Amino acid sequence: MPETVKPEIVAGDRTWVLSGPTSSYALHLTEADELLHLHWGPRIALADAVALAARPPSARGASFESPLDGREEYPAEGGPRFVRPALSVRTAERRGTEWTYESYDAEGAELRLRFRDAGLGITLHYRLRGDVVERWTTLVNEGEEPVELLRADSATWTLPERDDWRLSQLHGRWAAESRLTRAPLTYGEKVIGSRRGHTGHQHLPWVALDTDATEERGEVYGCALGWSGSWRIAVAQLPDARVQITGGAGYDDSGLLRLATGESFTTPVFAGLWSDGGFGGASRTWHAYQREHIVPDAERDRPVLFNSWEATFFDISEEQQTTLARRAAEIGVELFVVDDGWFGARTSDRAGLGDWWPNPDRFPHGLKPLADRVHALGMQFGIWVEPEMVNPDSDLYRAHPDWVQFQPGRKRTEFRNQLMLNLAREDVQEYLWERLDGLLSSAPVDYVKWDFNRCFTDAGWPDDAYPQRLWVDHVRALYGLLDRLRAAHPGVAFESCSGGGGRIDLGILGRTDQVWTSDNTDPLDRLDIQHGFSQIHPARVMAAWVTDSPNVQLNGRASSLRFRFVSAMAGVLGVGGDLTEWSEEELAEARRWVELYKEIRPLVQHGDLHRLRPPAGGLSAVQYVRGDESVVLAWLQAQRFGEPVPALRLRGLDPTASYECRETGEVHRGAVLLHHGLPTGLRGDLDATVIRLRRI
Repeated sequence: MPETVKPEIVAGDRTWVLSGPTSSYALHLTEADELLHLHWGPRIALADAVALAARPPSARGASFESPLDGREEYPAEGGPRFVRPALSVRTAERRGTEWTYESYDAEGAELRLRFRDAGLGITLHYRLRGDVVERWTTLVNEGEEPVELLRADSATWTLPERDDWRLSQLHGRWAAESRLTRAPLTYGEKVIGSRRGHTGHQHLPWVALDTDATEERGEVYGCALGWSGSWRIAVAQLPDARVQITGGAGYDDSGLLRLATGESFTTPVFAGLWSDGGFGGASRTWHAYQREHIVPDAERDRPVLFNSWEATFFDISEEQQTTLARRAAEIGVELFVVDDGWFGARTSDRAGLGDWWPNPDRFPHGLKPLADRVHALGMQFGIWVEPEMVNPDSDLYRAHPDWVQFQPGRKRTEFRNQLMLNLAREDVQEYLWERLDGLLSSAPVDYVKWDFNRCFTDAGWPDDAYPQRLWVDHVRALYGLLDRLRAAHPGVAFESCSGGGGRIDLGILGRTDQVWTSDNTDPLDRLDIQHGFSQIHPARVMAAWVTDSPNVQLNGRASSLRFRFVSAMAGVLGVGGDLTEWSEEELAEARRWVELYKEIRPLVQHGDLHRLRPPAGGLSAVQYVRGDESVVLAWLQAQRFGEPVPALRLRGLDPTASYECRETGEVHRGAVLLHHGLPTGLRGDLDATVIRLRRI
């Protein structure tokens, strides 16, 4: 299907078909107001959907089977249903839902279906962005009694009947995030999520299902949730082999919110994608969707960054940072970031969080003199903050000990010597707004690294009538604060960090310019992390640093500067080593790599990604294609018994055109098998190369 085909919505008699450039999504409302799923896959016409709706349901086992299970678009609790409900509500008099259909409207590429159950208004939203279908739900209490939302998922996705489904997911832990695993889907439920109050290092909120797909061929269904708090995605293979995927905010069904009369809740977006281009085709569609619709200012190149953390830790001063800034400017860095330790009494992780003003001993005249020097060196200036946290040893906590999450009568947990502010409180929100707005107004700050270094534990709010709401309202307040700061300071870029990759999802990416992928900066480990990350998110948001060798922060592994740079050049390049300890030869080599990255940056950050060889122990490689240019980054992780470097078959090029390899001068046809183009220096235990091709 040509790319010029625009998304469209066609409505028939209680039947709707949403079609993107290559795919369609269809649903049907019965006369009994049962909303049924019809189709998700290749493009179909309205007549095809009507024919699907006319088919009688398959036979079921008397009263032991439900005629609705596995067929409904959005299963609610109650009635003849046994699958996991997407919606579970209760009032003082009843529990469950018996909705009636009210109306629909379609505007542009968005469809809205409205239902009602007594005083509860329910609207199901569908929006097409290319071949990505965004779904979410709005619940409004229009009655006279409170309504408690025990569970309000964003959507339920229904897959066609297939044999031998396989589930892909991204799992991990701190310093080992985003690792890809694939396994056969068995009967029952597979549940992933986070109980931690943030997205979490353990799972990214994304799943993909296929039966026999490869990297470049076959059908792949994927779903990704845009929520930065606790969440849950359940993948269920039902007894009749149907598969449904249900997901949304919150992990348990103990209660999300209580809606008083006139109050509403809008769930986060749960996006879905069908692709027949294999895992690579699905990834490229996800990447394009995020660059076009999710990430702010995604058309802009992200600058090469230097971050001071691993060079100085907490022992910082204005003079010392100025010295590092000069070194960073000399190697071509474009953004200089002062990390933790610039504020309050922050000489270790035991004090200062919450006191967001420059330490007078370290920065006697504030941050402006350093920021001015950084700007004079031709770089932007950035700072690190962790606004949602507070140290007990801080002026903020001494003034407002009631501002933290806590359970009365219980021991409090201090991870990293810090407590969690209750961001759901309006006074906490206003304090953070005043401090951060004042900070960004007091000095020419261009970039903020927003960190989050602990999980929810003692999530209590003793003074509130419905304290469970802090789990949802913390995230809504975070989004509101970021939105407010971006509106007031449109020139400031934000990075999401949570001890590395603990808060990465479509929700936070809609408000930040990039994310810190992992605290693990070992270049070999990073290949696996970046491979998994690329399944759903684009290189344009993936921050990656070159740090010192051996890697003293994690594993002590030594690696060449070349390997470290080429590994980090697969995303948004940053440098985090102590440049004052680098030799003149290392600084000169770094300068050359930074110059090369700036040349290939438009391809890496905005091009189409092809994963040529996964990081499986030998040669691994990725390729980026944009217009008439392409670049390959390749890493030789190990080599045994004198085996030659394997050839690379490139992707995404015009097979009828010729391409010149800039590194060797050789000319190749479009469907090129790149072997001789690999420099002979690609040998040894760890090494890497960059290969550029241009159409001629």
